[in-house]
Amino acid sequence: MSDRPDRDVSRRRFLQSATALGAAGIVFGEHLPPGYVPLGIEPQDPERIPGKDDLTVLGDRPLNAETPAHLLDDEVTPASRLFVRNNGNPPPADGIDPASWTLSLGGESLLRPASFTVAALREQFETVSLQLTIECGGNGRSEFNPPVTGNQWTVGAVGCPRWTGVRLRDVLEHCGIADDAVYVAYHAADTHLSGDPAKEPISRGVPIAKALEAESLIAWAINDEPLPWHNGHPLRLVIGGWPASTSGKWLTRVDVRDRVHDGAKMTGSSYRVPKVPVQPGSEVPDEDMAIIESMPVKSLVTFPRSGVTQPLGEEFEVRGHAWAGDLEVAELHVSIDFGANWQPAELRRPVNRLAWQRWRHRLRFPQVGYYEVWARAVDSQGRSQPMVVPGWNPKGYLNNACHRIAVQVTD
Repeated sequence: MSDRPDRDVSRRRFLQSATALGAAGIVFGEHLPPGYVPLGIEPQDPERIPGKDDLTVLGDRPLNAETPAHLLDDEVTPASRLFVRNNGNPPPADGIDPASWTLSLGGESLLRPASFTVAALREQFETVSLQLTIECGGNGRSEFNPPVTGNQWTVGAVGCPRWTGVRLRDVLEHCGIADDAVYVAYHAADTHLSGDPAKEPISRGVPIAKALEAESLIAWAINDEPLPWHNGHPLRLVIGGWPASTSGKWLTRVDVRDRVHDGAKMTGSSYRVPKVPVQPGSEVPDEDMAIIESMPVKSLVTFPRSGVTQPLGEEFEVRGHAWAGDLEVAELHVSIDFGANWQPAELRRPVNRLAWQRWRHRLRFPQVGYYEVWARAVDSQGRSQPMVVPGWNPKGYLNNACHRIAVQVTD
């Protein structure tokens, strides 16, 4: 299955559906940014995979699938609607025995290497449950121009379930952390697509300070149920607020390193962005790239589904979620005129640190025609989502441009 971008197809689809916009056309069209392509009114039917409600499959080797925005409306993301991001082949489901699964702890900067079964983790350490936002670093990649390779995520590689497990900090401190500790890295049971047992598909990590946060978990459950196979059953890391690639699935080993981890997809351009802005389409030397850490401020419109028809004069409710990596979201604004004017929306506090925040707004449209409802979040340090795709980078990471839905207003 190909995951290459096809911008011409999306533009043709919009032009083919243009008649659906009605004779009144695009309201506030004078505010359209140069080169901007409206969404149009054309619902898409996603492919399906077992155990995941209507997720859109982007690639099957390895399997990667995202969740349409309107299916992320739950305040707590159901397991069946959590995106799938695989880098290799998962361990065979019928070969996983949670009772015998073992997690090893080691590395240059761990004082007392140890091993734990899942049962031992439950018995020896405090069990905690936290709702934590997890988002692929490439979420939004499909919007970059010039296009970049990789899974062409739109907006659905994100979710915020309730995770249950033990704090990574508690386990590491039990084993003893040396003074020279720099990084915490994971290894897992998935295998490389090449079949070479000497290669790992992915082995990433985080600085020691992030690993020791109270919200960094070794988890065995999601929403009070065992982890789904595609989401790491029976054990995984959950590192809230940072790219999901740091939250290793099918977890078998955690190492405390005396250096920045150099495992698979930690070096080169993987999960890195240019240290300074670059010209779109340019090549960037590896030494000029920086590892992605906290994710940027972002928001999502989850209700209603894009393409809805709305009678003129009736109140229109729109809602969704907002999140900001390690930070909190301070404001959420909505626009119906392509960003010329913004209306403040109701924004809730997170249920715990690193959980996304619910927002909602009610508005009325001034006349018949085609509209787009845009959402823009501002984080606790005053940084706002951009209205257009932010700085281009070779791997298409960290697109936090405003999300939008199409609305046709009729008599």
